[in-house]
Amino acid sequence: MALSPRFLSDLTPSAPLGEDDAARLAGAFDLRRWPRGHMLAHQGVADDGEYLLVSGKAKSTATDAEGREVCLGLHAGPEVLTPNMARVSAGTSLVDITLIADSEIASLRADTLMQMMVENAAIRDWGNAIMRDELTRKTGREWALAALDAAGRLKWLRRHHPEHEARFPHALIASFLGMTPVTFSRVRSNL
Repeated sequence: MALSPRFLSDLTPSAPLGEDDAARLAGAFDLRRWPRGHMLAHQGVADDGEYLLVSGKAKSTATDAEGREVCLGLHAGPEVLTPNMARVSAGTSLVDITLIADSEIASLRADTLMQMMVENAAIRDWGNAIMRDELTRKTGREWALAALDAAGRLKWLRRHHPEHEARFPHALIASFLGMTPVTFSRVRSNL
């Protein structure tokens, strides 16, 4: 299986790739189908990958000090999964990335992508656009968690991710929004 060059350009409308650059970058990715439950990254384990969720669904989670799983991200393809430099510290993953549906994943070593970005301005712009988009998403969620009450967070989710309530288990959405499943259910009923 090969990754479509058009897929890469469609991921970053603000930094589209020309045909040759898109083909070069697409050729560097390994595209595979993985079953539901497969873990792409493990918290505390070495991780040198960049991952694109071509199709399917995934969750990004971390385990807190009490051993509870906290949802940090909900992903539905096509989507870039959190870039390596934003999810890895000292070479080890800060999160688990688990597929919650059978999925197609395109992967590439982070250092390979970095080298391609150094050598090619269009690929560099593409990679930088992905990082900007990720920072915008993370900042938006952090702001919602800090500034909004439970109802406000659900309204934020519906505005920024209107498909999530239908696509993901509500317990994961509740964790992603920083509330218990009971609170999430109550807020949904009131809205």
